[in-house]
Parts: sequence; C-alpha cells; structure tokens
Amino acid sequence: MNLPQLRYFVELAHTQHFTRAAERLCITQPSLSHAITQLETELGVPLFERTGRATALTRYGEQFLTCVQQTLTTLDEGVDALQRVARGEGLIRLGLLRTLGVEFVPSLAARFLTANPDKDIRFTFNTGVTQQLLEGLLENRFDLVFCSQPPAELRLTAVPVSRQDLVLIVPRSHPLASLHTVDLADTLSYPQIYFSKGSGMRDVVDGLFAQIGGSPQIAYETEEDQVIAGLVSQGFGISVVPYMELLLRLDVKILQISRPVWERNFYLVSNDRFYLPPAVRQFRQYVLDGGYL
Repeated sequence: MNLPQLRYFVELAHTQHFTRAAERLCITQPSLSHAITQLETELGVPLFERTGRATALTRYGEQFLTCVQQTLTTLDEGVDALQRVARGEGLIRLGLLRTLGVEFVPSLAARFLTANPDKDIRFTFNTGVTQQLLEGLLENRFDLVFCSQPPAELRLTAVPVSRQDLVLIVPRSHPLASLHTVDLADTLSYPQIYFSKGSGMRDVVDGLFAQIGGSPQIAYETEEDQVIAGLVSQGFGISVVPYMELLLRLDVKILQISRPVWERNFYLVSNDRFYLPPAVRQFRQYVLDGGYL
C-alpha cells in the first residue's frame, strides 16, 4: 500500500467511474485498475462493486474511505505547514530579559511583522534571567534569546544588539543622595542590594567592583532589577542597576557612575547546533542588519 494508491482510491470513490477517475488522475485506466486490484488484494476485501460501467463502494470501501480521507487530510495539512515554514512563515520562539520586554523586543517584533505583511509569522515571548534563558536555548525551547553575554564555554553565537547604562541608585535620605555622580569606591562602606548568582547582571557588577579592587557589602540578593529598585526605594540598601524608566517613578536618587566607566551590553544569542527555521533566520538577520535602530 502506498500514497498514490490511496489517492487513486479516493478519486475513484468520488467519481465512481474508472475512465473519468483515470482522466482526472492523469493516468491510464489499466494503471488505475491495477492499483485498485493491488490495494484490494493487500487488504483482503473488495472495495468496489463493478456492475457494467458503474462502480460503487462496498461497505468495506465506505469504511476504508473514511479512514483514508482523514489520513490524507492530516498528511496534506502537515505538508502545507512545512511548506509554509520553508517559505519563511511560522513560529519564532523568543526568550528575553524583562527589561527588554517593555519596548526593545516588542518594537523589533512589530517592525519585522510590518516588513513582512504577506507572511503568517507568529511570536512567543518568554521572560527570565540570563541563566534561565540560556538553558532554554540549549534545550531548544527557544529559537533566539536576548540577554547578557553568555559564557564562552557554552559555545553559543552572541552578537551585541543594544546597550544600557548602569547607574547607582540610593534612597533619597541616603548620605550619597546629595551627589550627582559617584565613584564606586565611595560606595564600599554602605550595605548593597546585589544581583543573585545566575543573573546575567551578577558578573557585570562583579566586574565593576573588580576594576576598583573593592568588595561590596552585600546585604540582600535577588535576581530581578525591578525588585532591587523597589528595595532601594524602601531603604534596604543601595545598588548598581541598569537604568530603566521605572527608576523615575520610585523614591530613589539616580547617580551616574564616574568610575569605572561601564555599560551593559545586550546580546542576541542563538544556538548553531539546532536547525533555525527560515523565519527565525530572517528575523535574526533583520535584527543584525539594524532592525533595532
């Protein structure tokens, strides 16, 4: 039993005439008769009753027709879905840091859809800290992720696509609140709210303090920059965080860091060990070509 035989069977069942069915299938009538005979022999029951020129389904043929039509419909839908993927349509699974989910990534996705109005392209957006996002990428749960720079040992492809300035935030009643800029060395005597291990920002802030040769007093640790900002506003400590508009709505003083000079880069990360569908490749290239500008 093969796919052409099944399609021949369905066509003959609908036309109920060997000659017309053969013409519609673009094959000879003997070829159609031979294929149907082979199919009946393999199944062990007659599928058609032949009375002169008339051809009708037997009760076994009617039962088989239902199954074959369902099978062919499922197969055709699967083929169509894969062909749409090959044309650059389908699902793009993104992972992203929450700070990039306010404007950067949504704006990118919206502009990409606008640039491809004739394609059926959909996105999923999943947020998390850098470690979680990279794990998802390695497990093929995401196609692309936007996060901090991944460790080199993961052997992932990472390209910088955006940046974010780092600032020091302090409660408005804090001794440092009278300043506009600050040397990180002047923060070492104060309790700090720090990014927890596993957060992409942990290595970034560690690098800052390593440059000045100092160790911060870590009073609390958490992985979310927004949570850190909330804790600072309530007087739990001071903190180095990426600049975000949320800070303007909180009761904190924002200080520029004069030393060391540093900025946080965000990367578009992909895993070349997995196949990237055309839509994903096109979106990735769109970003790299400056779709974020």
